[in-house]
Amino acid sequence: MTKIKADPDGPEAHAEACSGERTYQELLVNQNPIAQPLASRRLTRKLYKCIKKAVKQKQIRRGVKEVQKFVNKGEKGIMVLAGDTLPIEVYCHLPVMCEDRNLPYVYIPSKTDLGAAAGSKRPTCVIMVKPHEEYQEAYDECLEEVQSLPLPL
Repeated sequence: MTKIKADPDGPEAHAEACSGERTYQELLVNQNPIAQPLASRRLTRKLYKCIKKAVKQKQIRRGVKEVQKFVNKGEKGIMVLAGDTLPIEVYCHLPVMCEDRNLPYVYIPSKTDLGAAAGSKRPTCVIMVKPHEEYQEAYDECLEEVQSLPLPL
């Protein structure tokens, strides 16, 4: 029996080449029921850029424990939550904390992409971006769009 080699330009080769980068629509399939307000594709990209700038200035808080600690201390910023985190109980109390303290928060489709934007190989379910003069324009733009999103009922 001989093996039949796959055509290198066939559909399987194309699918394998594209599997590393998933589209926004593919990421939406894995969303939690509580992932509201969900950022649009455009806002998600802006948030990733803002997070990358904030990492350079060391102006982010990463992870549930750290974010919760600094929210309780009264720190201000935009909270970015991953919409595909399971179990939901890990971070379902954070939106309530944000609403109590009038902090803007938004869900994005992927914890893997959120971790990558923060410069980590590890997925991250929540990041808080603090304001800083180095990237104030990008921060203000994101803040305005996040605040314009409708809050869940």
